Amino acid sequence: MNSKLVSQNTLSGVYSLRGIREMAAAFEFNKEGHFRFYYAYGAIDRNAEGTYTIEGTKIILKSTKEAGKDFNIKSQSQESKNYRIQVIAPNPYLLKHIRAACFVGKEQTEYFSDDSGIIEIDKPSIDSIFLQHNLYPDIFSKIKDVENSNTYFEVELNPSLIQVSFKGIDLEIAGDELHCLPNYFYLLKAFDL
Repeated sequence: MNSKLVSQNTLSGVYSLRGIREMAAAFEFNKEGHFRFYYAYGAIDRNAEGTYTIEGTKIILKSTKEAGKDFNIKSQSQESKNYRIQVIAPNPYLLKHIRAACFVGKEQTEYFSDDSGIIEIDKPSIDSIFLQHNLYPDIFSKIKDVENSNTYFEVELNPSLIQVSFKGIDLEIAGDELHCLPNYFYLLKAFDL
């Protein structure tokens, strides 16, 4: 389908990813200011929908997905000195791809889940913990802040995990192409007609 810049403020049509083997992705824009996004890479399918605005040559996307909400805390407690996170998912394959970013002040340390979804953190004190799924990267989800003294967290994956929030990701119009800078959803590079 042909894509075209309808006016200074709207787009119409489909922009498809090019140049990356074994991956399919596309943005569909309408002149009413809505977009849909589709992505398939191996076993990973993702999508998004929302609204967009254009400022100069920049397309600002606002997805219906709320950023930072990919994990739901089912329970939390003060079980031990060190921190432990148990991730629950209906598909066991999804358990071993979780990244925890832990902060003490501004110092960051990263930990990863094992095959059963357990993240063991070998620090007696942490100010904050954020989680991100490596197969479905999006804005990190905060599960602990400095005021929370719990050391054990049981979290589950939210169904919204497959969607992309596009928070902080803008597209740049370059002729008949859309470009994107590297980001947490890094594989978005160039989309064209």
